[in-house]
Amino acid sequence: MIRYLALLFGLAGLVLVGWYGNRALVEQQAGFPLTALIEPVVQSRVPTEPEDWQGKIEYLRLDRDFAALAARPEMAGLAVAIVEDGELRFVSTYGVADKQSGEPVTPRTVFRWASVSKGVAGSLAAKLSEEGGLNLNAPLSNWQTSLRLPGGAESQITLAQLLSHQTGLTKNAYDIKLEDGENPGLLRAKLATAPLQCVPGTCHSYQNIAFDAASEILAQAAGTLYADAVQEQLFEPLGMTSAQFDMAGLTGARSWARPHRGNQVRPLSESYWRVPAAAGVSSDIVDMARWLRAQMGENDKILSARTLSMAHAHRIRTSRIYSGDLARALSQPSYGLGWRSFSYAGRQLVGHSGAVDGYRATMIFDPATRTGVVAMWNSGWGRPFRLPFAVLDSYYGLPEHDWLDLADLPVVKISPDPPVFPN
Repeated sequence: MIRYLALLFGLAGLVLVGWYGNRALVEQQAGFPLTALIEPVVQSRVPTEPEDWQGKIEYLRLDRDFAALAARPEMAGLAVAIVEDGELRFVSTYGVADKQSGEPVTPRTVFRWASVSKGVAGSLAAKLSEEGGLNLNAPLSNWQTSLRLPGGAESQITLAQLLSHQTGLTKNAYDIKLEDGENPGLLRAKLATAPLQCVPGTCHSYQNIAFDAASEILAQAAGTLYADAVQEQLFEPLGMTSAQFDMAGLTGARSWARPHRGNQVRPLSESYWRVPAAAGVSSDIVDMARWLRAQMGENDKILSARTLSMAHAHRIRTSRIYSGDLARALSQPSYGLGWRSFSYAGRQLVGHSGAVDGYRATMIFDPATRTGVVAMWNSGWGRPFRLPFAVLDSYYGLPEHDWLDLADLPVVKISPDPPVFPN
């Protein structure tokens, strides 16, 4: 009997060794790392209670401000996470995932990232470049892509220039056609006859359809589908189990935030999910915070300092972002590989914001202090884009700018959302 059991265990061991060995061979040939051997990054305790909120930042005061913001009639639900000095120190949620059912937002409620997704494409491109599997400075024509630019500029524009929006096309070219249901691959081909804002390679002009040619290129470089490459190389090793692509990645979650306009739940549209590199990611707030910490260099084995430096580096100056007082507070706006950067209160910040119908998201952080904010909400109101700067003011000990002051707003009136493209 002992010999029989020993034989069984021995055979089981050989099967496991053979399975892992075959997986390793397949993954090496496909060009992505052995994620089966990487321990997922898991935070043991999520700081959702006031007694967990310890640090320099005035968490209790900010929590009251966030609650007041979320109580506005323009809002439905809000999820916020704060990383201070590289550690997740604050997670809190407010309001409802669905005004019709009254389902509350929880830390596990899934929202859309919208254009915050662009930093995922940029990070994967930088990672593949560092590993020698991708030349960021090669022209787009070196790859099989549906993108065609006026005058054949795809033979001069590089992948790095694509990821930093230097195609020269007019801002948000053909986004309306995408929203009307047209195929993004066919639209990329039609961009050959689209109007130009500048000579390709000489200015920043924000794109979604053209930008998503990166999903075609990165898929080829990784030897698998773009979404699978992101899962294998980034989300799974980081322990981001809720982070998914496609509409099913949102609606398949146990709790997911419905898009709202005022008190009405908006219908979901697949349009921007069909450009996954530009606007395709959904997750809960805890996983978005994991992504934030990775961008701060807290997971060096997955995203190295060199990879992050490559992704975040200033490549082209941009026009002002946001509007009003917030726009005036930010100087030297620039764009990298799917990442924005700018100066605020003498500090250099990195991040991105996003907008699709009925959803908004933002991620802003200070790489030097490893402190920053992620927030997502399921309405089209733009006021919460101020939220990260209220947090940073508290961390820096700056005089209050009243970024979250609501005194200038009407008591109950709800205005329709203006049309806003993913930014």
